[in-house]
Order: sequence, then structure tokens, then C-alpha cells
Amino acid sequence: MFDRNWEWSELTAFATDDGPEATMAVVSGRRRQGKSFLLDSLARAAGGFYFCAYEATEAESLRRFGEELGQHSGSIAPMRFDRWEQAIDALLALGKDGPLPVVIDEFPYLARATPSLPSIVQVAYGPRRPERLQSRTRLLLCGSSLSFMGKLLSGTSPLRGRAGLELVVRPLDFRQAAAFWGIDDPRLALLVHSVVGGTPAYRREFVRDDVPADLPDFDAWVCRTALSPRSPLYREARYLLADESDLRDRALYHSVLAALASGNATAGRIAGCLERPTSDITHPLTVLQDCGLVRRETDAFRRNRSVYRVGEPLIAFDHAISRPKLPLLDRGMAEHVWETSRARFLSAVVGPHFEQICREWVTHFAAPDTFGGMPIDVSYGTVPDPAAHSSHEIDVVVRGAVGQDNGVLLSLGEAKWDQVMGIGHLERLRHAKALLADRGVDTSAARLACYSGAGFTEELRAVEKQGDAVLVDLARLYEGE
Repeated sequence: MFDRNWEWSELTAFATDDGPEATMAVVSGRRRQGKSFLLDSLARAAGGFYFCAYEATEAESLRRFGEELGQHSGSIAPMRFDRWEQAIDALLALGKDGPLPVVIDEFPYLARATPSLPSIVQVAYGPRRPERLQSRTRLLLCGSSLSFMGKLLSGTSPLRGRAGLELVVRPLDFRQAAAFWGIDDPRLALLVHSVVGGTPAYRREFVRDDVPADLPDFDAWVCRTALSPRSPLYREARYLLADESDLRDRALYHSVLAALASGNATAGRIAGCLERPTSDITHPLTVLQDCGLVRRETDAFRRNRSVYRVGEPLIAFDHAISRPKLPLLDRGMAEHVWETSRARFLSAVVGPHFEQICREWVTHFAAPDTFGGMPIDVSYGTVPDPAAHSSHEIDVVVRGAVGQDNGVLLSLGEAKWDQVMGIGHLERLRHAKALLADRGVDTSAARLACYSGAGFTEELRAVEKQGDAVLVDLARLYEGE
């Protein structure tokens, strides 16, 4: 397991907690992040019980559950359960002698066949129920359907208030992903991350450790992996939606994602692209957010305005590059498709992804001294320019804490993946800062920042040395603070 120390420590602390009664945890995350590996390893290390469900009827699931629990317990014959109430009590009985982890993986499959299962677990974990008080079973419910798992502990769920741990196993961040893929060149690392993101299984199981040898090999690597019908990566983006049980009209959800990948970032523009009323896409956008496939970002200066962005790089790549050319790709014409689509990849996929990476760098890696305070909120912003009858898009807006003041504007930043940035970019930020000051925004602590994947002019470097600008290049993104 690569770089999951924090998740492992949380799980082991829960599993070995010496508390006097049975407890429960909820573990979620998209497929192929390593959840099952972690939980199976936890059960093996502690002598616990691990059960992985699959799509089946209630009777079939209970039969399999009884067989596997019988094998774990050393029973001569399989255990038989007619109802899940009996099965859950059998799990509680496993912990009568001490803390013991018990894992039910892919819990949504069981709940789909038995909708009352969350309520059954709720009753089994009643505060004064003897079976719970006399047990120290550490029950872990796990699932890959984020829309379902996210609601499992929500306000109206039967299990609300029952879990002692809620753990989300997320994709590796961009620095972890570069280390996992063994890529030292930050430019190559960001290009690869723009295609596959931080999902660990995409390197091992999906491309069988096929890593681009160097920057010149990147184009060929894309053709033999993400654009090759022989590669599992080729269809993976389309299967990600299949993991979500709450999605009914999948064609509509794919159309929403395609509209987003084409640069339609607001609800109105998405609806216009699909030629539907805005009310028709409100629910799909909400569900896609619950799934973690779309994220909603609020304008830092116009709080009533939001934009939507694709949250999974592979989906953005698929909808921008692969799906429009599927007939050609299915005929093995990956090189031709990539030759005609590479410019679109850099502008429509890498450019927006680079902006997001810059925001993540500020959030997780930038030192407090970089912006003169601790970043609290990092987003984008729009600054109106009435005199020019236009507005200025600010790619990285940083608010944070300075002394006792929270929410102070710490930085305005512009991100350009493919441009050598110069004084002109800094002047645009200075103008935006002046416009904000004219509107009564306190900009006294705001530092101007330029983020570039192509570098900076000597003139701009000289301004940085004077302390009048913060410059962040690829080397700083991946190694600095």
C-alpha cells in the first residue's frame, strides 16, 4: 500500500479501541483507491472477519454470508440465516472476547437488495441493547457508491449518530501521484495527472506499469493507454458512472459531463448546451457532486455565483478527447485522433487542471509566509470592470488568517499553463486589485501571484526579488512551498 499511512492509522485505532461496547465505522471512496485492500489487510492483521458483497438477491447474499462466516468461525457446517437481523447479531457475537474488526465491503449492494438493512443495523446498535453492550465488535461498512455512502450518516438516515468513524479514502494528491508513478519531471507528472488523476489502480492494474519514459514519450503513452481500445483505461471513464446506484438516466449525466468538459461551467450554460430548461439539470448536477465527479465552486467576490467543474481528470479527458472520436478510436486510429486533438487537450483539459492544481498547492503545500498568513479559503473570483464593460477572471483567490483576523484577502493569482508570464500579467492583477479596493474590499494584505507551467520573464523575476510578486513554477508546485 502506497502512502496510506494516515488512513491505516485511523483504521487501526478504530479496530483496536478498547472501549466497552460495539462500535461502527463508515468507509467510502471511489473504486480503485485501495479501500478493499486496506480493510482486508486490517481484518487479516487483527484476525477479524471480512465479507465482500456483490449484486445478488437477499437470499443469495445471506447464504454466502453464512458460508463465509462459518469458515471464519471454524464451523463444521455453513451458518444459516433467514434474516439480516440474525446475521448482524452473529457479527456482534464475534466481539464478545475483545475488540475485533468486522468488515462488510460493498454495503450498497446488500442495501439495494434489502432496503431496510440500514435500519436493521440501527436497531442492532441500539444504545441500551444487550447484544451491543456485551460486544466489542468494530463493524466497518464500506462502499464505492459515494452518493449512497454519503447519505448513510445524513440527517434523515437511520444510522445518523451511530458511527464512531467516517473515513473517505480519496485519490492521491498530485505530488503523491507523481511519486507513485515514479515521475521526476514535474511537467510530465502534471500531464499524466491531467489524464489519470490520482487513482492508484490506473498504474498497476489498468496500464500494467506502463509509465511514459520521458516527455517525448508522453504522446505515444496516451495513444497506447487512454486512447487504445485494448486498454482497460479506454472505457474506465464511462464505467465510473455505473458505480453510482442513484443515477437513472445515465445518458443525461454523460451529456452534463460533456457540456462541462466543453467549457460550459454555469448551470445556465449547461442547460443551454443541452437545449433543456435549467430545472432539468439541477438534480443531475447535485447527484454528480454527491458522487465526487463534479465540484461546485463559489465566486470569491460574487457569492451568489457558482461554477461547476469536472472533478475526475479521466472523465474530463474522456469527454473532451475520446468520446467525440469514438468511431475512429474503435478502428485503431489513436495516433490520428491524438494528432488532431492534442491542442484541445492542452487548452480544454490541461489548462483548467493546472489552475486547480495551483489552488490545491496553496491549500495544502504553500507555507504561511508565502502569502503572509494561513490560507483558509482558496477559490476563483470575478472582478467587474465597469469602465471597460467587462470583468477579470482571477484563477486563484486566497483568503486566510492574519493575526486575529479571519477571511483577510491574502492573494490574487493568475495561472497560465502554456505561457511564459511577464509584467503584463502582473499589471492585470494590479488593475483587478485596484478595482476591488474601489469597491471597498480590503486589499492591503493581498499579494499578487503568477503561476506558470512555462516559466517567467527576467523582468518578472526581478519584480519577485523586490518582494512585489509571488512566482510559482512547476518545480515549486511539486517540491516547494
